[in-house]
Amino acid sequence: MLKKLHIQNYAIITELEIIFSGHLNIITGETGAGKSILMGALNLVLGERADSGVLQDKEKKCVVEASFIVKNNEGIRAFTEKYELDNEEEILLRREIAASGKSRSFINDTPVNL
Repeated sequence: MLKKLHIQNYAIITELEIIFSGHLNIITGETGAGKSILMGALNLVLGERADSGVLQDKEKKCVVEASFIVKNNEGIRAFTEKYELDNEEEILLRREIAASGKSRSFINDTPVNL
């Protein structure tokens, strides 16, 4: 379950943090309000191809972090064991995109390849 989404320097977002409840969360807004931008940031942290064109400020890197509660998830437990990652009740995914377009990905602060 998605717990938190933190976005820096992505599209029209300078910095934003959304903390989701453990219940139903609905994102609504008028056309152009940024709903698709939120989904784009989430897709980016989940592995979608990075493009330096998404940087709001071309002088700074873009950082998107998503925190997931994965307690009692056998698939995640097996994955973290296989790749020797910390196996905790919460997992943090982070994606950084430099102005050059180069990106780096992390799981619980451990660098990973996509």
